[in-house]
Amino acid sequence: MPVEGSRPDIWTTGDSYEPYVGRWSRLVAREFLNWLALPEGSNWLDVGCGTGSLSETILLLCDPGHVKGIDRSEGFIEYIRNKIREPHAEFHVGDAQSLPVETGTCDSAVSGLVLNFVPQPGRMVSEMARVVRKGGTVALFVWDYAGKMQLMRHFWNAAVALDPSAYALDEGRRSPICDPARLSDLFREAGLQRVETRPVDISTDFKDFDDYWLPFLGGQGPAPAYAMSLTEEKRVQLRERLRA
Repeated sequence: MPVEGSRPDIWTTGDSYEPYVGRWSRLVAREFLNWLALPEGSNWLDVGCGTGSLSETILLLCDPGHVKGIDRSEGFIEYIRNKIREPHAEFHVGDAQSLPVETGTCDSAVSGLVLNFVPQPGRMVSEMARVVRKGGTVALFVWDYAGKMQLMRHFWNAAVALDPSAYALDEGRRSPICDPARLSDLFREAGLQRVETRPVDISTDFKDFDDYWLPFLGGQGPAPAYAMSLTEEKRVQLRERLRA
């Protein structure tokens, strides 16, 4: 949810998003889907499908009957349509808070790294619950922005040390819902039962410093958008503080 002093988050270009977050969300998606262990032939809805990290992993690992992805970004939908050309997969522009899907038509509604970017998270979870049949599964994952999502945590710690006004943009501050207790409450408030949470830990291994730094220059998401809003001099200061 936007906060005072925040800038609009930018999510438009798949080629820039992939090296920043996409490559890591694919690793999380594998662990996430192994945990769900849903039957083959299931009908999946991927809410906020982005560049397709989760949808692609469903197609790879789960032998689904059908996968439908919904995302508000026309750029991301164009990217994923060009990338995934499976006869039992489709991708459409749509709003996570008002899903263009009939009630009770999906076996599962899943989402990766989206919940904290919608204005009304409870409405998104309620919509996911609506479209799933009785006995189906609603599940999602988010980053631990305030703690162990370290590639972003190091970025914001350095940014705030150089520019205290960046504190208002820090995803750890902006995303208090990314917490097991609050997520559980949100699901129960949507009428869901047998609610479970668990941590998923992955290793973000970089080839070198540039492999870490350069994706922040793509402008996709809060941290890269902040980096690209700086003057060249201040961006160099941020880069060197991170390198140190």
